[in-house]
Amino acid sequence: MKQPPVLVPADCSEVLLHACCAPCSSAIVEWLVQHAITPTIFYYNPNIYPLAEYETRKQESQRHAAALGIRWIDGDYRHDRWLSDVCGLEAEPERGGRCQLCFTLRLMATARKAKELGFRYFATTLASSRWKRLDQIERAGLAAEQAVGGVTFWAQNWRKGGLQERRNELLKAYGFYNQQYCGCEFSMPCRDVAAG
Repeated sequence: MKQPPVLVPADCSEVLLHACCAPCSSAIVEWLVQHAITPTIFYYNPNIYPLAEYETRKQESQRHAAALGIRWIDGDYRHDRWLSDVCGLEAEPERGGRCQLCFTLRLMATARKAKELGFRYFATTLASSRWKRLDQIERAGLAAEQAVGGVTFWAQNWRKGGLQERRNELLKAYGFYNQQYCGCEFSMPCRDVAAG
């Protein structure tokens, strides 16, 4: 069965796109450009650990944007502040309360940046990952929309319409670094690595 297409807000010609990484943003950015929507990438991921991992993902996102001539904005990397924000949720399982708060923190920053820059819409590539719960991402985006005001969260399942398959093709075409965990030390396959 053919998957439903991506649903575009009728008056959307540009969007501030929170990007978690280059692989996840690649097919989304391509789709937006093909549909006459100008994306600006906002790279805000203070959850990522360690710093070397953060820098690798950041450089790949910059490389991707530069290859396409797309505006790219660097958010603050304050992992210490992020750790303070999620304090008490360290033992939560993946897709649990820590992830919900992490999504909300990142999309709150995205909504504020969208408002500051005069964007009407903001979206996130987090909704392209099959490892994340779409309901959590939508709740986070809508909470950010309501808290900031004057901006609209484009809630979209970016796995649909063949975008997941296209993501995998572009990952190979660009030779992107493809991380093996979500980002924080609590999501690493071996937590002993984080402790070391």
